[in-house]
Amino acid sequence: MNTTKEQIISKLRQDMIGWEGFRPPQPGMANDMGLGPVAMAFPNGIFPTGAIHEFISTCPEDTAASGGFIAGVVQKLMDRGGACLWISYTRRIYPPALKLFGVDPDRVIFVDVPLQKDVLWVTEEALKCEGVVTVICETQHLSFTESQRLQLAVEKSHVTGFVLRKDVKKSNTTACAARWQVRPVRSQLRAGMPGVGHPRWQVELLKVRNGRPGNWTVEWKKKAFQTVIAPQIIEQTRLYA
Repeated sequence: MNTTKEQIISKLRQDMIGWEGFRPPQPGMANDMGLGPVAMAFPNGIFPTGAIHEFISTCPEDTAASGGFIAGVVQKLMDRGGACLWISYTRRIYPPALKLFGVDPDRVIFVDVPLQKDVLWVTEEALKCEGVVTVICETQHLSFTESQRLQLAVEKSHVTGFVLRKDVKKSNTTACAARWQVRPVRSQLRAGMPGVGHPRWQVELLKVRNGRPGNWTVEWKKKAFQTVIAPQIIEQTRLYA
């Protein structure tokens, strides 16, 4: 009887992980979005798609760094086809800069919403569209109820959503599958080569369902994420105008 109960509980846990966007590994397919060691923080080492990822930023520099990191992940998602929507009420993204992260701006639909209070409604409707591969939302406030509505939408459509929260003064509880905080760090310059090096970030996974939060220094080089061991000094990433 005890064995049967343990089997039932184990099966329920696996089902819940699947419902939350953590898919089992498929033979011959890379499901880590190129994140390498960072992806090992997730169940089965798989980046959760069909889920909502929340990014916290407290200043414009963090917002720019988060946008660059998200673009690197979106590049992998768009390799599978489908449209990408970038929704905001104050568009500060510089579309040509997305090419640095392997994203063709012509394949991104930018949706400018006049009022901030309507951003999450537009995002929810976009997340319900099965023809969309990913939706990026720029906002400031996100309540638990609002995040729950977004999460319920992607559980039906299997669209991957990114909520980039700007100028957050105090974090609150949400229903998102993962909460990230990305900060820019100083690039490593090549000897004898002046200028700006490859984009580099301090990536912290603050919360992840059934996973292990962690902290990594990550660099974007040759259109791919590369993990850097030594932390560096913070400076601005030039993604936003």
